[in-house]
Amino acid sequence: MKNAILGIITLLAVSMTAKSQVKIGFEVSFKEPQAHYAEIEMNISGLSKDYIDVKMPVWTPGSYLVREFSKSVEGFAASAGDKALKYEKVRKNTWRIYSAKAASVKVKYRIYGFEISVRTPFIDDAHAFLSTSAVFMYPDGHLKTPSTVKIIPFNGWTKVSTGLEPVAGQQFTYTAPDFDILFDSPIEVGNQEVFDFMAAGVKHEVAMYGGGTYNVERLKVDMKKVIEQETAIYGENPNQHYTFIVHNYASGGGGLEHLNSTVLGAGRDQYSTEEGYIGFLQLVAHEYHHLWNVKRLRPVALGPFDYENENYTTNLWIAEGFTAYYENKIMLRAGFNQPEGFVSEVATALANVENTTGSRIQSVAEASFDAWIKYYRPNENSSNTTVSYYSKGEVVGLLMDLEIANATKGAKSLDDVMKAMYLQCKTLKRGYTDAEFKTMVEKISGINFDDFYAKYVNGTAPVDYVKYFGYAGINITNENTGKKFEETPYLGASFAQKGGAIVVSAVSRNSAAWIGGLNVNDELLSLGNNAVDPRANSLPPMNGKVGEMFKVIVKRDGNIKELSLLLKASPNIKLSTTFNEKATATQLAVRKAWMGI
Repeated sequence: MKNAILGIITLLAVSMTAKSQVKIGFEVSFKEPQAHYAEIEMNISGLSKDYIDVKMPVWTPGSYLVREFSKSVEGFAASAGDKALKYEKVRKNTWRIYSAKAASVKVKYRIYGFEISVRTPFIDDAHAFLSTSAVFMYPDGHLKTPSTVKIIPFNGWTKVSTGLEPVAGQQFTYTAPDFDILFDSPIEVGNQEVFDFMAAGVKHEVAMYGGGTYNVERLKVDMKKVIEQETAIYGENPNQHYTFIVHNYASGGGGLEHLNSTVLGAGRDQYSTEEGYIGFLQLVAHEYHHLWNVKRLRPVALGPFDYENENYTTNLWIAEGFTAYYENKIMLRAGFNQPEGFVSEVATALANVENTTGSRIQSVAEASFDAWIKYYRPNENSSNTTVSYYSKGEVVGLLMDLEIANATKGAKSLDDVMKAMYLQCKTLKRGYTDAEFKTMVEKISGINFDDFYAKYVNGTAPVDYVKYFGYAGINITNENTGKKFEETPYLGASFAQKGGAIVVSAVSRNSAAWIGGLNVNDELLSLGNNAVDPRANSLPPMNGKVGEMFKVIVKRDGNIKELSLLLKASPNIKLSTTFNEKATATQLAVRKAWMGI
């Protein structure tokens, strides 16, 4: 037995030594950036096998859709010294190289990148954005192996921005301890404007591509406010340095979180207006909050990653929804909003979810799990059958926050749950399970959350918003009530201009349009007795009454069709809020814990 154990230990030691001797280095250059190509060279040494499988991820963490990055690969070739090696493609994202135990293997391929987004590569004659999971391959079984990346900028390009650690003494060369880090570290190459500032004891670098109307000094001050408010929630900032890559286009938006960096999309002129500037800071607040929530405080399914398949979790409502909720709280705490504005905004967010008919069909836990097949692949019926885990998660975060603050009479809030779960994930060195998160909520609040989860997480119950806002001494009312509103007809269809015609773009479940058979893509010819002019800026008035039949004439597949619709009143709500001047001491304590000011 002793000899057997020693044998196993020896084999493990040999295996670990072999893996530690494997070296992987990448070199990225740009021969034809104007045609949107990057040239990738991958050097593998110390992997002496009959064949080596190299793989390209099919998705990028933070964006839950299989994007098939291998579709942008061309010109694949492999060699050992001066000898070309035979290879074959054995899966959609896997190339098998018959290396015949060669000590070192060189792989070359090209990547085409021409999609402007925060999650995909984009290359042109002005710059290159490398979304690394869509650029670099990895040898099968070696996701934990370190690698280096050397960037050779195109002629005239002088800067590289990334969260990767630089290799001392080697310009534009970086190292990653494993592929999880490499795939979580986007790279910007070009002549971007770069500035930095200190916040929460961490150096932050901002790489601005595309120019814009931003004021660097103002951004330094205001971004610092956001960062320090977010760090205060968790008690520590886990990074040594952090990189913002910002793409400023004529029209831009969106963001994608990474472990010590983020990629943001913005309109280059949006900084000129207060609304646009605040919108940018709100995006900063959202993506920076991910530094904790989802990158470290994460569902157990989201890391280590399987880069070849979907990674399913029912908790994106926490990872994304709570982050959407916290961006509003942070903007309030950083001084970019007032309490009245904050309350109005979260009430509007709640109303928007309640007005989404899909919120009665799909729970937020189901929405999280089905992100791979539904959220990123919407169709004309999505609003009737799905709910966004961002939007509904934001509402659940709001309700949970108020529930905790009320149960503890203002002693605790959702902040305490988030900090405790962050520290738990850090201690256990893994993500949380559904049950663990719920247990922590109950521990912090001191009450049972079974009913809450049944209604709002795993169920589709309407929100008792009067109760929840009442906890904080906030009066909330639905403005869409009363005789005038009840007598206003509601068709339940949306329209858009298409090919010189007005066509139906959406039909709301159980509305007059839905029941009466109005279809998406129907060309609208008349409403009631009024002809529709596609050149007009608006539709003719709807002169029907609630409870009456209303005639609509459409063209469907070239045929004229007359429909009779029984008009209804709108089921939608519009919420308004006021602060109760006679709020109790407990309500005021809840309000303070909730808002954090």
